[in-house]
Amino acid sequence: MIAPSPVPHGAGVHSLGVVHGTGERVMKKLKGLRVAVLATSGFEQVELTRPVKKLQRQGAEVTVVSLLPGHIRGMNHMLPGKKVRVDATLRDVKAADFDAVLLPGGLINPDTLRQSALAKDFVHDADSLNLPMAIICHAPWLLISAGLTEGRTLTSWPGIQDDVKNSGAMWRDDEMVRDDNWVSSRGPQDLPAFERAMVELFAEKMPEVRERLRQAQDEHPVAARYHPATEESGRRWPRLLAGSLATAAISFGVRRLAASR
Repeated sequence: MIAPSPVPHGAGVHSLGVVHGTGERVMKKLKGLRVAVLATSGFEQVELTRPVKKLQRQGAEVTVVSLLPGHIRGMNHMLPGKKVRVDATLRDVKAADFDAVLLPGGLINPDTLRQSALAKDFVHDADSLNLPMAIICHAPWLLISAGLTEGRTLTSWPGIQDDVKNSGAMWRDDEMVRDDNWVSSRGPQDLPAFERAMVELFAEKMPEVRERLRQAQDEHPVAARYHPATEESGRRWPRLLAGSLATAAISFGVRRLAASR
């Protein structure tokens, strides 16, 4: 387990350090729980930072896992957000190092991760271990590409509901959907319900996960199932971001032109 690195304030870097108390006594339901936050640049800012703060307040140990070391930059819808320090790369850790997984959304983040063999292996192994996973917004894209959604029930950002349905899953238009070890929500508007359900799921699964991981700790890591790996995709997010912004600008211009006629 890699402890979260201290993050310097300023320079557009968002600190994910330990959240200190406000004087109120808080029952820490997740004390000692090891949570992997799998993300890369282009994640929706609040879908990472708010759930992480909630987890830390409940005593969880949070590790930001990404494709490359350094920092990843969030998004506030279509505008660039702040940077977050990466604590470990997918080459440094495996799913069995953790007790739970958080998958933030955003448009670019999961689209980049779904092209990574290591990212797909990570969530595949996490699900095989029955680790609880909290999934929001566009994050199901990664699970679809990892072949995990067939027969499952979940929600997502409404714009990708066809992708979810076409993968063999049942899609529901609810603020929160619980299906065994998964909890999912549609987007930032659902964060209060998402955070409550995430804490409840993670706390409920803690004893089961700890026992399962104890039994599996002597097993060899699972070999990669997706080839060729495309880890360089983590370096392509600025081009993906530029393309997404250009597409949005064109779409906006077309709508304005149509409205003026």
